[in-house]
Amino acid sequence: MHRKEDARFLRGHGTYVDDVTLPGMLHGAVLRSPYAHAKIVSIDTSAAEAHPKVRAVITGETLAGLNLAWMPTLSGDVQAVLATDKVRFQGQEVAFVVAEDRYSARDALELIDVDYEALEPVVDARKALDEDAPVIRDDLEGRTDNHIFDWETGDAARTDEVFANAEVVTTQDMLYPRVHPAPLETCGSVADMDPITGKLTIWTTTQAPHAHRTLYALVAGLPEHKIRVISPDIGGGFGNKVGIYPGYVCSVVGSIVTGKPVKWIEDRSENLMSTSFARDYHMHGEIASTKDGKILAIRVKVLADHGAFNGTAQPTKYPAGFFGVFTGSYDIEAAHASVTGVYTNKAPGGVAYACSFRITEAVYLVERLVDVLAYDLDMDPAQLRMKNLLKPDQFPYQSKTGWEYDSGDYPRTLRMALDLAHYDELRMEQAKRRDAGELMGIGVAFFTEAVGAGPRKHMDILGLGMADGAELRVHPTGKAVLRLSVQSQGQGHETTFAQIVAEELGISPDDIDVVHGDTDQTPFGLGTYGSRSTPVSGAATAVVARKVRERAKIVASAMLEVSPDDLEWEKGRWFVKGDPAAGKSIQDIAMAAHSSLELPEGVEGQLDATCVYNPPNLTYPFGAYVCVVDVDAETGQVKVRDFVAVDDCGVRINPMIVEGQVHGGLADGVGMALMQVMAFDEDGNHLGGSFMDYLLPTSMECPSWRLGETVTPSPHHPIGAKGVGESATVGSPAAVVNAVLDALKPYGVRHADMPLTPAAVWSAAQGRPFRTDLAIT
Repeated sequence: MHRKEDARFLRGHGTYVDDVTLPGMLHGAVLRSPYAHAKIVSIDTSAAEAHPKVRAVITGETLAGLNLAWMPTLSGDVQAVLATDKVRFQGQEVAFVVAEDRYSARDALELIDVDYEALEPVVDARKALDEDAPVIRDDLEGRTDNHIFDWETGDAARTDEVFANAEVVTTQDMLYPRVHPAPLETCGSVADMDPITGKLTIWTTTQAPHAHRTLYALVAGLPEHKIRVISPDIGGGFGNKVGIYPGYVCSVVGSIVTGKPVKWIEDRSENLMSTSFARDYHMHGEIASTKDGKILAIRVKVLADHGAFNGTAQPTKYPAGFFGVFTGSYDIEAAHASVTGVYTNKAPGGVAYACSFRITEAVYLVERLVDVLAYDLDMDPAQLRMKNLLKPDQFPYQSKTGWEYDSGDYPRTLRMALDLAHYDELRMEQAKRRDAGELMGIGVAFFTEAVGAGPRKHMDILGLGMADGAELRVHPTGKAVLRLSVQSQGQGHETTFAQIVAEELGISPDDIDVVHGDTDQTPFGLGTYGSRSTPVSGAATAVVARKVRERAKIVASAMLEVSPDDLEWEKGRWFVKGDPAAGKSIQDIAMAAHSSLELPEGVEGQLDATCVYNPPNLTYPFGAYVCVVDVDAETGQVKVRDFVAVDDCGVRINPMIVEGQVHGGLADGVGMALMQVMAFDEDGNHLGGSFMDYLLPTSMECPSWRLGETVTPSPHHPIGAKGVGESATVGSPAAVVNAVLDALKPYGVRHADMPLTPAAVWSAAQGRPFRTDLAIT
């Protein structure tokens, strides 16, 4: 089925936040710090306030008087809305100007005089815990260092025992550098505080409208029923639009101060410099095996750079996110990981970019370790993986770090990927080309994802749990409205969820309207991130449709004058057992449910239902990827020649949409592996503030993707679906990196860190690898 929402997008009729225009609307602009770390000595706003078109200038001091200078983050930390004492990263918000138009607001920023006293920054996370390192978060009482948390998982003693007795131990340090989601639409908001009703309405770029409403209530002290958050069409999110940014809060304060609606839209440099990043994990991994390649154990130490404020959007019980799945898709005896989080003078965040809760880092770690082990054993990496993959009869599988994988046939998926890629023929071609002095690489990666954000007893964000609500109403004429708490940023929700209802009730998807993105019109839920839409809201949709179907059964029994137990369901109608001709369609039943039909005592009329779905467990999509690259030995230029991706996301609702999601994720992986990095110099200056410096992949860098699929339904999801939105982003970087390093094998290159730019590849081949994330000599 083609996407229902595409008609308006293709015709330019989408409504984005910057399309919102209200009577008397003013415009806001943010003054940002040029320093990564500096004390604010004074702020003089008098010249800006004298500008003829400026209506208000707001500073941290203004907000402090309203008790709004600091706001909670989704991980339980606090973050400055506007800096009061000092700035802690380049691009941090210092003041907010409200003017009659956005050009005047921007001009007035130049009139604000801020006197800074520069402080030494902490740029390299590896030095953040040094005794002489400057303390970044001295706003926190008793803070004497830059330590955020220590977290560990697995059995350290058992893992050490296995390593001590292992025949082979392979070790590798690796960096998953800081990257940025860079959605096409930057962040923004339009805030309108009605002085008569006292109701605040915010049109904003958010993936989680209800969570934002709760946070606004906590920040501003307003009751939630007096706050309406509207998330219209969103031009991409990828986790970047999960949290609340200071610009959102400032637009609210600007509306309160001026009594007018205030719009704030950031530019591209602001988005890249100050909004939520991803990754930035420094990992030391060890893998133990037998001489013939049976993997026994994995041991990991990680240093996580969280920036100046801990703004990660992840379950509070998991400070390192879902990194616990670092054992990957393999059957091993023991595992242990320890993760330390630190503050640095960089923008806050940590799990955005296909918000995978650190699974991307975990998969990259284990897949690189397996490839390095294959290098040391002189063993084919595909063969090594096949030897160690979990078998179908091991599911549900309890990992050595406590994660229960729901279902899978991993060997079948890997075999399909290798067959589609013609793997044996590729290896023969590679041997011939190496003899001719040409560099060709073949990279293999297998991944297991964990999505859906499981039961509340195990995880929550700000104590809000992970459940989603759904409301379904069938009108008298048999048309339906489904209201959901998830918010689409391109995933095709209006199509996919209509298809679920259609499958359950027999109503045409074209006759089902899906409403989302408005807290006044939809039930509470945690929004869209971590591929949770189909695993959670998709399940809620199926459950609520089945509730409506059961209510329709009672109405049909009254219409047919039989007991409900005498009825059978076929798609779109209830009929009398043994007499298929005696039946009523869902449309007939809907009309009768709204009429004066006499129903059994205690049964209400109309066809509607509500549901709150709390997932019993995460779902675990998985996949096998094969990447083929050619490397120019003289320049280090990498060309991705071919890419085969076989994904298993359980039951596929709309294969076309699934394939589109996979295509996008694969492109993301090429970008992260070969070109994307948020680099900084020794003063904390952000070196990737535009698309001239922060490179993104285009069709020129991507091959024509070749996709395959296996289908292993999740046993605990109502329709067996698992989710797929971020799967390709999780699995593809390792496949690309493994391919490039396979090409460099004749040079004795065992590992090199992303991004594998031409300079990085050439230097690795010369035996002089370097870090591309820090421009520090």
